[in-house]
Amino acid sequence: MRLLPHIFSCCIFLILLSTCKNNTQVDIPDEPLEKIYRIPVVVHILHNGEETGTGPNLSKERIERQIEILNEDYRRKEGTPGYNEHPDGADARIEFVLAKTDPEGLPTNGITRTDISNVENPIENWSMNYLANYQYWNPADYLNIWLYPLDESTTDLVLGLATGPQTDLPGHELFGKGEPEYREGVFVNWIHFGESELSEVYNMGRTLTHEIGHYLGVLHPWSGGDCNENDFCSDTPAVDKPVTSCNAGTGCNGEPIMTNNFMNWTPDACMNIFTKEQVNRMHYVLENSPYRVSLLISPGLTSSN
Repeated sequence: MRLLPHIFSCCIFLILLSTCKNNTQVDIPDEPLEKIYRIPVVVHILHNGEETGTGPNLSKERIERQIEILNEDYRRKEGTPGYNEHPDGADARIEFVLAKTDPEGLPTNGITRTDISNVENPIENWSMNYLANYQYWNPADYLNIWLYPLDESTTDLVLGLATGPQTDLPGHELFGKGEPEYREGVFVNWIHFGESELSEVYNMGRTLTHEIGHYLGVLHPWSGGDCNENDFCSDTPAVDKPVTSCNAGTGCNGEPIMTNNFMNWTPDACMNIFTKEQVNRMHYVLENSPYRVSLLISPGLTSSN
């Protein structure tokens, strides 16, 4: 998670999902190298009546570019900012597709737009449930992503939030809760969705890359500040505090900190790597976790012709 608001409850501050390291591993079997995991996405744009393409009511082009960025990052695509040549770097073989069919079986472009300016929300506390009260598609079939019309004063302060998977992976207790207590999905401040010139630090679409990492079972590299147990991934050098700089120095064991890891809080321009063990966690979740494994056979992946 990457957010720092005083307006949200303490359960969704930046530090909530900050955990993951390596003295406990789940035995994850090898899988065919050619296997690709495809996830259908629905982007719920919540706005205050602005015309499409204005302010929080983002254009279709900006949304489509964000999906391209996700695929560049998760596929380690050469010639893009998501590419790296690190020996521990991995192509996650995960691709994201704007949903083609909605829950009613009708064609969709994977985008909903809701003017919330005159809609009374009965949910009192800001949470995923609050967002889902406006729009929510079956989380077993779609990755729900909400963009909320926060003020531009929240730039670089409020970034994003995700629910974690139901899983037996080590560190599972540190994820944000999803169904049945909270609705499943990812929130992103509209300012930090896709590429923009509004932010000097988080302006390349990596907030969503980071949050979906949590949604798929990956934790921050520094855990709760313990050098011995961090993200349960031995190929991410151990750190005991948040990594926020592109020049962060050395970690717990004197190794250079992997500042370019997507699960840090470093500026977007630094980020370009998921490691092999981080990818193993994602694949384990996609193969075993409720509300994740069913995404791979979702009707949202195919056109309803």
